[in-house]
Amino acid sequence: MKSLVRSVVAAVVAGVLLLMAAGCSSTRLLPEGTLLLDHVNIDVEGDSVKESELVNYLRQSPNHRALGFMKLQLAMYNMSGRDTTKWYNRWVRRMGQAPVVWSQNLTDASVKQLRQALVNRGYMEAAVEADSVINRKGRKVDITYRVATGAPHRVATKNYDIPDTAIARIIMRDTIVLPVKPGSLFDRNDLDAERVIITERLRNEGYYAFIKDYITFVADTAEGSKEVNLTMRINAPRQRGETMSRLDSIAHVTRHATYYIRRVVIVTDYRGGTVPAEATAWTADSVDCDGITILYGDDRYLRASTLVEKCHLQPGSLYTSSAVDRTYEAMSKLGILKSINIDFVPAGGAGTTRFVDAYILLTRNRKQSLTLDVEGTNSEGDLGFGVGVTYQHRNVAHRSQLLTTRLRVNYESLSGNFNGLINDRYTEYAAEVGITFPRFEFPFASQRMKKRLNVATEFALSMNYQERPEYTRIIGGGAWKYKWGNRDNTRRHIFSLLDINYVYLPERTNDFLDQIAPDNPLLRYSYEDHFIVSMSYNFYLTNKRIPSALTRNHTLQPMVYTLRADVETAGNVLYALSSAFGHRDAEGMYTLFGIRYSQYAKGEIDYGVTFNLSRRHALAFHAGGGIGVPYGNSTVMPFEKRFYAGGANGVRGWSVRSLGPGSFDGRNSVTDFINQCGDIRLDFSAEYRAKLFWVLEGAAFVDAGNIWTIRNYENQPGGVWKWNEFYKQIALAYGVGLRLDFSYFLLRFDLGMKAHNPAMNQEPWPLIHPNWHRDATFHFAVGYPF
Repeated sequence: MKSLVRSVVAAVVAGVLLLMAAGCSSTRLLPEGTLLLDHVNIDVEGDSVKESELVNYLRQSPNHRALGFMKLQLAMYNMSGRDTTKWYNRWVRRMGQAPVVWSQNLTDASVKQLRQALVNRGYMEAAVEADSVINRKGRKVDITYRVATGAPHRVATKNYDIPDTAIARIIMRDTIVLPVKPGSLFDRNDLDAERVIITERLRNEGYYAFIKDYITFVADTAEGSKEVNLTMRINAPRQRGETMSRLDSIAHVTRHATYYIRRVVIVTDYRGGTVPAEATAWTADSVDCDGITILYGDDRYLRASTLVEKCHLQPGSLYTSSAVDRTYEAMSKLGILKSINIDFVPAGGAGTTRFVDAYILLTRNRKQSLTLDVEGTNSEGDLGFGVGVTYQHRNVAHRSQLLTTRLRVNYESLSGNFNGLINDRYTEYAAEVGITFPRFEFPFASQRMKKRLNVATEFALSMNYQERPEYTRIIGGGAWKYKWGNRDNTRRHIFSLLDINYVYLPERTNDFLDQIAPDNPLLRYSYEDHFIVSMSYNFYLTNKRIPSALTRNHTLQPMVYTLRADVETAGNVLYALSSAFGHRDAEGMYTLFGIRYSQYAKGEIDYGVTFNLSRRHALAFHAGGGIGVPYGNSTVMPFEKRFYAGGANGVRGWSVRSLGPGSFDGRNSVTDFINQCGDIRLDFSAEYRAKLFWVLEGAAFVDAGNIWTIRNYENQPGGVWKWNEFYKQIALAYGVGLRLDFSYFLLRFDLGMKAHNPAMNQEPWPLIHPNWHRDATFHFAVGYPF
């Protein structure tokens, strides 16, 4: 793998150098009689507005400079020939970027855009000029936009003109969250944001027909003053040509109508068209259930009770946008559904009370799927293969329960002397079956609770059978989990009520444990029969918007963050029962069916944030930590539950499981990797990312972190956490990376170098005394490290 990565890196470096050479003639394919836009600068007078805040308003920008100075995309484009009928030239040009031909019209438009952006932010007297420096001989143009913002206008007072007293009460009961306040900039973006907030608040109180255009702002300024007296006005509703009595018309002059849901119709086989006429054209069967009408197509592929349970829109209830969102979220838990749309049709009414009919339009997904994956391996001449099959049924019992079954077989032949061993191969058989219910399932739970809790329930069983030359091991597991989250999947929760893992070794060589771990309790525990019965909670939160046809062209998010937190505990219930009814073994520990079980508590938290400086440059930071504490029936954390350091997603100057704990030196034996695990972890990373050209992206990073043990174990000298020592044992690494971003997935190649090595008997500061063979580590991974 290392030789492959070195070859890839070398090829990329050579390609970059070639592109730089080709890019020396940046005007080679520039059309005759035109000029290349070479540099664009924005010079802002003062520090009230940053240049980075104005770049997006430019109508024309020069070719991208990778790392701030290399026009790699333009260089790639210039490597093509002039004959565009040849496929090679077209292919190279698609990977590159055509030269940006300077346009005076676009420069003038940029001046107007910049000034309008400043005016919208409250800088009414802003002035923008463009200075052009033209190099006729070099066929290039440099543009500098000089911006004088002037003093901004600010909101001095804010008043409200709301004739509709019902709406006034809703708005005025919580004005602290509104963005426009006395003293703030007279920013039109804030005005629009306030209109959106108020509109959403009113639509959640029954005002279905209320739109933000009903909200206007009147600004009053004295001559020569920068203070704005602002009045927010709620305008009367427009009648839209309705035929109304004189009394109704008078009632509607100042008051908006609240809407109630008259009828709820679920169309299970929506095939397009207008609502309700064409949407219901394919109806073959109808069912009324709890006041909701369900229109079926060819078959009743979902039970009526399941659909009604997921519907939070009730006939006779007040329209609220939150009920619409809850219905979307609940319906999205039904895996048999491919798409969900909710349309409302006005249904008459009088005065300030109106009605709408709700149509929930569903299209079904494929009921069953089967996937197959095959891989081959070659480990120092020993050949092997792996075959996996996954089967899914998305509509078990017509309730949209998801049944998932996975089977996998791995085999690898072995060469050598097998005297005294029990197997002559590596073989693994794995099976897993799980069923996910799209609702809350618990004994004696009421239907009302199941409807109110928008939770999916998962039950799973797994079995893994392993044959190795030294032993045969069986790992069995079972889980009972609850999963829930919001509609756009930016907030997720997983609560594992019960998670059981049982490790059983029916066969092993007589001296296996004595050979690999004569006095190592950590390693021995991994190859002895043991139980883990745990409970855990996982939380995930992000503000990242998922790209879609509607959002793909929206403005770039300036900051994207992700928070993950996990809490897990094991053995407490068993320990309480054992204390009351059980007996300790010869070592003073309780057992379950003659097998010792683990007892511990563990917590982790990770936070990552990415600052998108532009569409091509970003800074990303990560911080994380965790701690696991064995107690009661355990003196050590289970090996599979402990932390490790290094690797493609850790401190990248070290390979996986080769760092720590603390100052432990893990070079002494081939089994020391088993000792390089701990109970405490700290991780810190910073990474600069820059898009180069085509799908290539470059990165430079700094990582820091380590792991420690919570107790002083004999086989991990120097690994225990000490408050006066741990900061000296934090490892440091730096490096560069190359990524291939194919949108749907990202391949990552990282080269990490050790900067500070806390291990005993090793060079403490490789940053000062670098050694390529000793300090360099290559990593290949899929996706960003954080």
